Amino acid sequence: MPLPLVAIVGRPNVGKSTLFNALAGRRVSIVDPTAGTTRDRITAVLRHEGRAVEIMDTGGLGIVDEARLEDHIAAQIDVALAAADLVVFVVDVREGITPLDRQVAARLRKLGRPLVLAVNKADARNLEMDAAEFHALGLGEPVPLSALHGMNTREIRDRAFALLPDAPAVPADGSVRIAIVGRRNAGKSTFLNALAGAPRVIVSEVPGTTRDAVDVRIRRGEGDYTFIDTAGVVRKTKVDDSVGYYSQVRTLEAIERCDTALLLLDIEDEVTQADKKVAALVEEAKKPVVLVGNKWDRSRAAAEKFDEYYRRAIPNLAYAPLVLASGLKGTNTWEAVLLAVELLEQSRVRVETAKVNRLFARALEERTPRVARTRVPRILYATQVGTAPPSFVLFVNDPKLFPSTYRRFLENRVRKELPYGEVPIRLTFRARKPREAAKAASRRSSR
Repeated sequence: MPLPLVAIVGRPNVGKSTLFNALAGRRVSIVDPTAGTTRDRITAVLRHEGRAVEIMDTGGLGIVDEARLEDHIAAQIDVALAAADLVVFVVDVREGITPLDRQVAARLRKLGRPLVLAVNKADARNLEMDAAEFHALGLGEPVPLSALHGMNTREIRDRAFALLPDAPAVPADGSVRIAIVGRRNAGKSTFLNALAGAPRVIVSEVPGTTRDAVDVRIRRGEGDYTFIDTAGVVRKTKVDDSVGYYSQVRTLEAIERCDTALLLLDIEDEVTQADKKVAALVEEAKKPVVLVGNKWDRSRAAAEKFDEYYRRAIPNLAYAPLVLASGLKGTNTWEAVLLAVELLEQSRVRVETAKVNRLFARALEERTPRVARTRVPRILYATQVGTAPPSFVLFVNDPKLFPSTYRRFLENRVRKELPYGEVPIRLTFRARKPREAAKAASRRSSR
């Protein structure tokens, strides 16, 4: 599952990489007294009490790089800040508050992310006391530490996890987590039992039999799977008791913690509002999903009819593949699972930045959004910041110049030209002044 991202930032040579390595518990980033040693974003997984986050080391803010890569370093830091769920701002207690520290602090206050202020190199008692000076930055309680000697690095870790209560649990195994979702009585439990080859969960014609999210682990061949059977989602007006309410909550949690999902649809019925609600929840969570037309054994209609119908009825998941199956007969159940795993792998592909920029440049040239006659929409820089789901940050002159219809056009273009034809895409638009991007754009065009 995608992990919450913690970006470690600060001006050059304050000990960001030393802190990164101390938190990671191993030497990942190169540590050197030469300012600007770290240029790229470097990541590692930090685990604590059964939970996990991804930590990211970055180059120094405001660096003047000897290889004239400062624009590229700045672009990488922009990406890290845009994607971060929490920022650890590192400063140097021995040097006190510098003008660049104040500039960075002002930028972070505008960013509005949860933040931990780490006052590094406080390896003496008097220096710990000097850390109080950094209250003046207006970024909360400073944490004095010595990353080099491991002093108070646990405090940084604990604060980060405290500010990220939704950090997902560390999987106890390497199995693929697949949520089986759908409205009530769509045949989810029957479908799961067909996969398990045994009556693993209760099956009843009474809607709402499953009230909790039930995890069932199945090993088949070389594959290891954890299936999550969920309660059927209903309209909010029909959730009339506490059990029903918590069943809905468990279903939402199952969608959040799964790697991929199977959305079961009863082909004997038309698509209902409850079906559309489940589809919206899966799409909002950006999970790869296979549409499963269940109870296929009861229909004699052509497969093409259902494919066309579901794409019209559930347009927000028109990219998702369809499998016609029967949980009762066990027809195509494992075919749906294997397709879901293929989608997960598809969502984990990473594309080089140059290719991403060329794609968006061509798309903007071919079709320009029409929202203002006096301003021209510009995409200054684009890059992939994550996978599962494939996530892209586009730095533009003004996000308001890119309406929702045009954003959907760009999503479809990404699916058409990049290897993400059947998975959800996340596009984030960030404002960036043209002057700040001019040099970086010039360097990219000269490659």
